[in-house]
Amino acid sequence: MTVDAVAAVHDIMTSEAYHRARAVLAAEHGRTVLDIVNLTEIPAPSFQEDVRGAAWMEMARGDGLTDIQRDTEGNITALRRGAGNGPLVCIAAHLDTVFPPGTELKVRQEGNRLFAPGIGDDTRGLAVLLALARALDAAAIVTRADILFVADVGEEGPGDLRGMRHLFLKGPYKDRISAFITLDSPDMERIATTGIGAKRYRVTFRGPGGHSFGAFGIVNPLFAMARAIDELGRVQVPESPRTTFSASVTGGGTSINSIPNEVWTDFDLRSESPEELATLEARFLAIVDAAVAAENHARSIAAGPITAETTLTGDRPAGRTDPDSDLVRIAHAAIAAHGFTPSFEASSTDANIPMSLGIPAIKIGTGGTGGRAHSLEEWIDVTPDPSIRGMAAGLTTLLALAGLV
Repeated sequence: MTVDAVAAVHDIMTSEAYHRARAVLAAEHGRTVLDIVNLTEIPAPSFQEDVRGAAWMEMARGDGLTDIQRDTEGNITALRRGAGNGPLVCIAAHLDTVFPPGTELKVRQEGNRLFAPGIGDDTRGLAVLLALARALDAAAIVTRADILFVADVGEEGPGDLRGMRHLFLKGPYKDRISAFITLDSPDMERIATTGIGAKRYRVTFRGPGGHSFGAFGIVNPLFAMARAIDELGRVQVPESPRTTFSASVTGGGTSINSIPNEVWTDFDLRSESPEELATLEARFLAIVDAAVAAENHARSIAAGPITAETTLTGDRPAGRTDPDSDLVRIAHAAIAAHGFTPSFEASSTDANIPMSLGIPAIKIGTGGTGGRAHSLEEWIDVTPDPSIRGMAAGLTTLLALAGLV
């Protein structure tokens, strides 16, 4: 039976419970901002999230959550129990940032703007999770469904969604989650209903190597690599579903007067469509093979041939949540009811994993505004009204999904 999303959102927003919880979000906005600052200043590169995770765990202990634990992958999970006659709803934000160890993380404030690497992606999301938990607890709200709060690891590039893979495929809550929301970036007006799939490869080209003058005429792995990059650049991909590729990082070689014996490049392939991604991947691998064969044909292999080792370094599955699903319609109605103009987008987030498994999942914002994500000048605006309205929209979405008792 399809839920009347507008009616469900209206029922939540006219309830005394909602108004009590929203009042808590407003009264404790300063505490939420302080949580953002404190968490941002704890380093959390992918695979090094433990210290930030421990801090979030301690914050969660006093915010009405129970069964708080760190799973074997490093995710922090916390359960808010409902009345026991509803499904399990999960809301998450990721602990890791793209910034390496040693990055200066001290938060700088200019008016209502806070500047620091990772402050919007996704440290604000972690603080909003805590704010929502506090509001539910202080307002004494009882939901039909249990709500699982998750501060997860490994969302960013090298992490390859390892936290979500564990949560949905191996963790104690696998097969129980009926709907999933990830809070990622401040923008409330974009709801991600499509998960962009990605295949990431490091291709290492090897050859015999030698003196650039004395061994001239033998095969050169750098020529093979350059041919592969050039041929990939000529591939035509569809604009819809959006499909992209990039040769992103490269290295290798010994010296300017040496034919290298090893060079490598990282490649990023993406698409909104699993089928188009598979087609692009097959074309890319064929290009690598053809580039190797062409170099071995063009020059001498007397000292040895060129070879290429392709290593899959990232595999984010594509997926989609039906815009007509209850989850999407409720989120759209809740966000619109708080004065925003939501639209749908494709993105690569933690929601990719449940989407790929057929579990309704979306990405929504955290409230307020922000910019320059993944840069040292990343910023968010914590002006109270848009920030509180954004959090209240997330609260409404969560309550409409979990149900009020």
